[in-house]
Amino acid sequence: MLRVHHRTADVDGVRVAYRESGPADGPVLLLLHGFPTSSHQFARLMDALGGTPYRLIAPDYPGFGRTETPAGFTYTFDRLADIVEGFTDALGLDRYALYVFDYGAPVGLRLAVRRPGRVTGLIVQNGNAYEEGLSDAARAFAGHRREVPGDEEKVRALFSPEGIRFQYEAGVADPALVSPDGRTLDVHYVGLPGRADAQADLAFDYSSNFARYPAWQAWLRESGVPVLVVWGAGDPFFVPAGAKAYLRDAPEAEVHLLEGAGHFALETHLGEIVPLVEVFLAKLP
Repeated sequence: MLRVHHRTADVDGVRVAYRESGPADGPVLLLLHGFPTSSHQFARLMDALGGTPYRLIAPDYPGFGRTETPAGFTYTFDRLADIVEGFTDALGLDRYALYVFDYGAPVGLRLAVRRPGRVTGLIVQNGNAYEEGLSDAARAFAGHRREVPGDEEKVRALFSPEGIRFQYEAGVADPALVSPDGRTLDVHYVGLPGRADAQADLAFDYSSNFARYPAWQAWLRESGVPVLVVWGAGDPFFVPAGAKAYLRDAPEAEVHLLEGAGHFALETHLGEIVPLVEVFLAKLP
């Protein structure tokens, strides 16, 4: 039976909560979650990958899940990357494959650029790094400005209970396949004191990622790391063109568009994603 450990690590005043399973001496797969969820989104995937030799590690970012932050913490994508980078140092993770989803892409790709020799492979699940991957809805979301009247209300609507449910179900062929458990837990965590403010800060910082796209694309070209892209084709935020765009800088990448899946593709297409990930990991050095 697979044992998943729930641990914490202190990084620069932040108590980072994380899930860990697999052999302590195995090669590492670092799983970086999205918005507005937490490492919980990988719970079923971690169970399913229990037969691999990999050590699976999934942290909660500051402002998400069970991670605790000090008063005055600045919520930006640079700071999320700082904490995750410090987390990898604290755990002694000097080599790892990355699994990035949604917000995990700007966090993980910042790590890759900062520590390029550490990444052995990259799995991308609906994590954007290209202009053509942005839907009109994503562009509108990123275009909101705190100083513009009404924009903050629009941003906060996306992490209301209704907004969170929309993210899970939009673009899904059969919404009845989406368990309510994930979104219910997300609503709980976003409702904790200070969490909605943290999410709003990150939402207004999201456009800072666009200027980083060329550097991330250059890393893909120059590193030559193996890349697997699995993408819910019905994603209302990150469209399939963003998945195919990875081939421009990683021409050997495997790209799989999952019809009937939305943004949270693991919720409905775990059975299709797991064997792709297993085969990919088995090929890594």
